[in-house]
Amino acid sequence: MAGRIRQSDVEEVKSRTNIADIVGEHVALKSAGVGSMKGLCPFHDERSPSFHVRPQLGYYHCFGCGESGDVYTFLQRMDHVSFTEAVERLAERVGYELHYEDGGSHEGPGNRARLLAANRAAEDWFIAQLTSPEAEVGRRFLGERGFDAEAARRFGVGFAPKSWDALTKHLRGKGFTTDEITASGLVSQGDRNVYDRFRGRLIWPIRDVTGQTVGFGARRLLEDDQGPKYLNTPETAVYHKAQVLYGLDLAKREISKTHRVVVVEGYTDVMACHLAGVTTAIATCGTSFGVDHIKVLRRVLGDDSADGEVVFTFDGDAAGQQAAMRAFAEERRFAAQTFVAVAPDGLDPCDLRLARGDAAVRSLVEARTPMFEFVIRHTLARFDLETVEGRVAALRAAAPVVAEIRDPALRPGYTRELARMLGMELDEVGRAVRRAGAPNGGQRMPQAGVRPGESAPAEPAPVERPYSITDLPGDPATRLERDALQAMLQYPELVGEDLLRHGVDCRFGNGTLAAVRDGIASVLDSASAPGRSAATPVAVDRVVAEVPAPFAAVVQQLAVLPVPQRNEAELLGWARGVVESLVHRELLRQKQELLGRLQRTDPADTAAYTMIQRALVEIERERRSLRSD
Repeated sequence: MAGRIRQSDVEEVKSRTNIADIVGEHVALKSAGVGSMKGLCPFHDERSPSFHVRPQLGYYHCFGCGESGDVYTFLQRMDHVSFTEAVERLAERVGYELHYEDGGSHEGPGNRARLLAANRAAEDWFIAQLTSPEAEVGRRFLGERGFDAEAARRFGVGFAPKSWDALTKHLRGKGFTTDEITASGLVSQGDRNVYDRFRGRLIWPIRDVTGQTVGFGARRLLEDDQGPKYLNTPETAVYHKAQVLYGLDLAKREISKTHRVVVVEGYTDVMACHLAGVTTAIATCGTSFGVDHIKVLRRVLGDDSADGEVVFTFDGDAAGQQAAMRAFAEERRFAAQTFVAVAPDGLDPCDLRLARGDAAVRSLVEARTPMFEFVIRHTLARFDLETVEGRVAALRAAAPVVAEIRDPALRPGYTRELARMLGMELDEVGRAVRRAGAPNGGQRMPQAGVRPGESAPAEPAPVERPYSITDLPGDPATRLERDALQAMLQYPELVGEDLLRHGVDCRFGNGTLAAVRDGIASVLDSASAPGRSAATPVAVDRVVAEVPAPFAAVVQQLAVLPVPQRNEAELLGWARGVVESLVHRELLRQKQELLGRLQRTDPADTAAYTMIQRALVEIERERRSLRSD
């Protein structure tokens, strides 16, 4: 069995990998200044981006939740893989052959990589089966819905023959064990043995945001199939239906580019939309649209302002109406504006494309209705507006909907629209909306988990956490120390080694930043040791290893903190300037100390007096040198 990966290979693979490319498969990144990118954190839910990436340094940090690390850490946290698997995955990506040391070990069969490999092998086999005579029923199903062989290839559609063990035998022939095949969800456990989970069905591969096949969705075709209409892979180590969106791997770049996503209800709807030119369409996989789906979408959408759009398409039947109301319940989790698109005759995108062509699908999306307007109309439809009682009841039901509109500029307009729909006075409707917007109708809400009349429980003890730059005071002296360390970590080659060494010799007033300074000084010392390359005098990961554990997060934060400059031309001046200012401050401090010593020195002590004066001259020379640089 292969041993531990050589450390030199680990470093080489990381140096060949652009962390922004890996993070960008999960998060829509925007420029945040020279050499810095930012987006919504994939590790916690947030409204505005606090997740920063420094491609040049290969580090990321979230100033909201404190997550930090390099590209390996990111893969481990996002995809729940081991360190070895993360290195192997990136090595495969960049085409680098890894070498293993004897005596070590890494995870054996059954790990994530093996499950993904089993899914890939199954996908290839399903696709091959679609051309078999037995798959005629599947090809006919696709053709009746307007999908030809090229469309099937584009979306990886395949066919599972009506067999109890055809796939199982194929995968065993490829070297997969029964345990691995079972863990992948491709087979089910019977009384005596396992059997193929998907039989006599059309198969759609379900891929994660990076394009790796993590599961499958299967559509019933045969009349004697007593199973559900759609059957999906069960929950596995790689497939979690509440976090996977069908088509997101194909749509993510266009979603990030246009800041629009179209949420449809099924696999064929996604296919129809993409073929019709609506290439931002995605769908859930056998479950309703939920909170975890929203978290995934917001990261890809770059959902940090009201500029984006989320368009939900629903069938016109009662189930579609209920799905729309469920989506509305989670609408406030988006910063983007939300819309609903329902065809006048209730056709879903697949049937609409079949009946009226590609242009009708595009028109459906463009003719979208704001979510709030749709919900208000749906709410009013439950009441008889021809009676006073019906109008009053409708107002009570619809006023909370208008009150929930986040944008204060839109709320008055919807209040007027509601008054028009009800045929009631604007003042009366406005009062109802304001009452609905007050907590508990204007009454104070009890604390969650506390019954009226009970006292709230004591606050839990604060949890100790690592040091953070957000804890630093905002005085000018501390800001200078922070900025100088930021320049040393991010742009050591611009600062220059001589100035770096002057910088780490400076006295720091803030203890946290002093610890980081000492870490940089230690790395500089080791870099100049015999046999060590000075190509990179300050490497962030080495500084992290040098400082005490509680200060590692501060190093990582300083390494990704955006610089104030907007272009490369200003960067050199800033990087050297802040470190020179730090050194200048230190020289002034030393000058004041020497002047004090000079006043206390007896002029008769010629040797001591001369030594201090020479030191003062040397400080003045260094100060002039800084100014001339």
